[in-house]
Amino acid sequence: MKSRLLIAATAASLMALTGCASNPTSAQIGTGAGAVVGGVVGSALGGTAATVGGAAAGALIGNELGKRQDRR
Repeated sequence: MKSRLLIAATAASLMALTGCASNPTSAQIGTGAGAVVGGVVGSALGGTAATVGGAAAGALIGNELGKRQDRR
């Protein structure tokens, strides 16, 4: 069950990232990558709630790191 959720989350993230017609900003890339990494970590640590929470936290952290990169 966990592997299906992980595959679905990864596929959704990849589709979201490839949906950008122009070059994505570092914030957009960071958000997607953070969501995937956070989801994987959350999945490893717990159930569905941990996966969703990890993906959300990873997206926020990745977005902030990407914004910092864009400012440079």
